[in-house]
Amino acid sequence: MTKRVLSGNAAIARGAYEAGIGVVSSYPGTPSSEITDNIKYFDEIYSEWATNEKVAMEVTIGSSLAGTRSMTCMKHVGLNVASDPLMTLSYTGVNAGLVVVVADDPNMFSSQNEQDSRHYARFAKIPMLEPADSSEAKYFVQKAMEISEKYSTPVLLRSVTRLSHSMSVVELGSRKETERKELEVNIPKWVMVPANARKRHYFVEDRLEQIQSDLNHNLSDFIHEEINNTDIGIVSSGIAYQYVKEALPKASVLKLDMVYPLALDGIKKFAGKVKKLFVVEELDPFIENELKAHGINVENLNRSLMGELSVERLNDIFSEKGYVSRNYKPLYSDINDKLPQRPPNMCPGCSHRGIFHAINKLKLFAAGDIGCYTLGLLPPLSAMHSTICMGASVSMAHGIDKGSNGEYARKSVAVIGDSTFLHTGINGLINSFYNSGTSTVIILDNRITGMTGHQPNPATGLSIKGSPAPQVNIEVLCRGMGISHVKVVDPFNVEECLNTLKEETAREELSVIITNRPCIFADKSVISSPYYILEDKCTGCKACVRLGCPAILWDSEKRLAFIDETLCTGCGLCPKVCKFEAIKKRGE
Repeated sequence: MTKRVLSGNAAIARGAYEAGIGVVSSYPGTPSSEITDNIKYFDEIYSEWATNEKVAMEVTIGSSLAGTRSMTCMKHVGLNVASDPLMTLSYTGVNAGLVVVVADDPNMFSSQNEQDSRHYARFAKIPMLEPADSSEAKYFVQKAMEISEKYSTPVLLRSVTRLSHSMSVVELGSRKETERKELEVNIPKWVMVPANARKRHYFVEDRLEQIQSDLNHNLSDFIHEEINNTDIGIVSSGIAYQYVKEALPKASVLKLDMVYPLALDGIKKFAGKVKKLFVVEELDPFIENELKAHGINVENLNRSLMGELSVERLNDIFSEKGYVSRNYKPLYSDINDKLPQRPPNMCPGCSHRGIFHAINKLKLFAAGDIGCYTLGLLPPLSAMHSTICMGASVSMAHGIDKGSNGEYARKSVAVIGDSTFLHTGINGLINSFYNSGTSTVIILDNRITGMTGHQPNPATGLSIKGSPAPQVNIEVLCRGMGISHVKVVDPFNVEECLNTLKEETAREELSVIITNRPCIFADKSVISSPYYILEDKCTGCKACVRLGCPAILWDSEKRLAFIDETLCTGCGLCPKVCKFEAIKKRGE
């Protein structure tokens, strides 16, 4: 018996291997990215980074239809993108099993919203499992696959940031190979024209009713009852269950593995054994509302619907009710005071910094997008004025253009990364071209998906395993759409960036500017000798400081700038903004 300490994400990847899954297609997004990043090391599984979550979902629908167990992984907002095929997949059902892993981000550590993906299970009328630790994360992939094939349904497997990135012991098993099914040719099932879809809706309702019935009668291993104290009973699931066990060790607990549909009969029996029943869950009162809707008396918890739960927060909530004393102290409670602060910032040598410096200098409005370049909003660059969702920058710039009869198009740009452009930005650009837009779109082509961990994308020229792959040429792609004005600029050439921005924003036609420098940490070959500042030439004008590079610091006593050479990557941007030739390259 082999045991390993694995993160929740690595455990889900291991679960996919052991469950005999043959195809995984995903789009990276924190906190889910490491699942597929780990799966790529299993040669028994075909894995790929898709261009977006909708495409990934459709790839796995196809591979399920072809008879191979399949899985797709995404963050919570990615499920919005994939929801179109998911809602109809609920109607068609599956051939081979299909698992959809979605990772929510309570507290929004790396997300633009805090949505609770459990609602998608009810919305699509499909089962959702929620593991509480890495061991369950691995095991639940197998359980989800079995449910998927038994009931012909996609199954949602929900993680959250705390589960995805925390580590616990996992017992490794062997891979369970399954015989590939035949390609399913079944027109009434798979062709969702209205006449067929109406009949399949009955199937969806009957399936949900059957799962609910089986949960109450045959699937008792999906709920786990611990009777300790009959004064209070806690219904919980997922990572919240771990907080309950630590904050309320003497309480009776009913742990739910499946959060939709609910094992209502088992919950009602548990409720009858305790004087007061509470539901402990993160974000929305999803389970609580379900129980109340079915006539189960649940006490109000008076908790915030925002942010993560924690043992400390639970201790505060239940100590106010007199169930525990307010004396909980986290095991490593003094560590935070000793850790150095690491405020968000673009990396030293980031290839985006030059273009944001130019946008700021020209006082342009920047419709931004999702990626590490969103950090361009921070001072001193302050060059990002909106961020909504993947691909929105291009469409919003078009809306700004049309909403102002072209006036604001002369004072604004869209800013989008290469991966995000290929995700959904390309659709917005086609729309702008088709509808005679006059906006200026900047594509920051650093040839990698940076913020989620440097995953390759179709513009990188590498596959998920790092081998050579066909490469999309974004410049040729834009010209191929018919866009006449496409310019490629060096983002470290400030004058070129300024002149190109002035020229293209003044143009009353759609134009595209593409930057052409790689991510400094994805292609470390571009790192060179650091720069330093000659104190006798530095006038303290702060032109270099305003670039916002973490390697350029300000000595408030001397009132001079200086460079931390341990951070400097030698990108060469700062000497281009220094008018006094005070910045020199080490070794020259």
